[in-house]
Amino acid sequence: MALIALGVTGGIGAYKAVEVCRGLQKRGHDVQAVMTRSARRFVTPLTFEAITRRPVITSQWRPGMNADIEHIAVADHADLLLVAPCTANVIGKFANGIADDFLTSLYLATRAPVLIAPAMNSNMLAHAAVRENLETLQRRGVQFVEPGEGYLACGWVGKGRLAEPDEIVEAAVRVLAGTAAPAVALPALPDSALRGRKVLVTAGPTYEDIDPVRYVGNRSSGRMGFALAAEAARRGAEVTLVAGPTTLAPPAVGALVRVRSAAEMHEAVMRAAAGMDVVIMSAAVADYAPARRASGKIAKQDAPLTLTLERTKDILADLGAQRAARGSATPVLVGFAAETDDVVRKARDKRTRKRVDAIVANDVSQPDRGFEVETNAVTIVTADGDETVGLQSKDGVAAAILDAAERLLRRAAAAPTAR
Repeated sequence: MALIALGVTGGIGAYKAVEVCRGLQKRGHDVQAVMTRSARRFVTPLTFEAITRRPVITSQWRPGMNADIEHIAVADHADLLLVAPCTANVIGKFANGIADDFLTSLYLATRAPVLIAPAMNSNMLAHAAVRENLETLQRRGVQFVEPGEGYLACGWVGKGRLAEPDEIVEAAVRVLAGTAAPAVALPALPDSALRGRKVLVTAGPTYEDIDPVRYVGNRSSGRMGFALAAEAARRGAEVTLVAGPTTLAPPAVGALVRVRSAAEMHEAVMRAAAGMDVVIMSAAVADYAPARRASGKIAKQDAPLTLTLERTKDILADLGAQRAARGSATPVLVGFAAETDDVVRKARDKRTRKRVDAIVANDVSQPDRGFEVETNAVTIVTADGDETVGLQSKDGVAAAILDAAERLLRRAAAAPTAR
């Protein structure tokens, strides 16, 4: 009979760890459960204690624990360290030698075989950082139980769900018997021209203040820009995201710059654009702003209020002019055209006038696309012609736009004027 240290981390698949524990016991093995703080938000330690008949280890700071230095004691006696589910966070800690709780300290202290059952969102699983961490652990001899495919807790469909308990138990038995667990097909990094490149994405609206209370704005939510930034990061790009006011949580990117007004966005973009390989201007930047901002709230009166607006700086046109002055093919410049009529013709004209590589034409008059919804349909206008992208999630549209940006980037890299 072997002693198995069962690490349980903070994912929805933690409930499956209960069945893993039962399955190991049915095979005649003893189980010591080790739970992270986040895991205890999904399953209570009492559940594992009742099954294992052992106190569940939840902290390395429990009073009296220093008498045995318990993570060393468990490390010495365990025949296998099995972590199921294992989140991206814990995988990253294992790969980088971070020991900030009992489980991560146990991983560094044990000389027993280590078997991990990853579980996370499919985009997280495919992210370059997670893949590199998995490869690092694999080189060190850590073995894996391959994640399953299907519906994930986040509502997505894809690879990343925790393997079924029977599969995990079977893999553990194989490792204990000295037989390697089945090899895991690590999620392949996309063969992307963006890998290692610098990409600037703008997202969201701008708010142009009238007085301390009121502003002129638009209905952009930032979803399209955030989807583009997330997809570029997934393809291995170093992403800078310049975001206007939005209530959405931004994706994980290299740098996030928050702005409010068109002037602030212009300054941030022009400052960040130097050295970029691709710039995608998906933000809905105000074309006009109040000529002056009142220092105090404008009092309501019976008479009409006249508001004088002045033209804001055209960020995309300035980027196009700057690039043309250098005689360069980069950065690749992609803009958006949110229109309500004659959408594609206006986009073609905008691409020529602003001297950019592509304009994404967006018919915002339709209720199922454009602002404030999770779907979109666009036409990507380039010098080669028009590419129609049908109605789908903004994540899917982002992938199509970045496919087009990659083609343009490859062409720019081959151009005689390219850097």
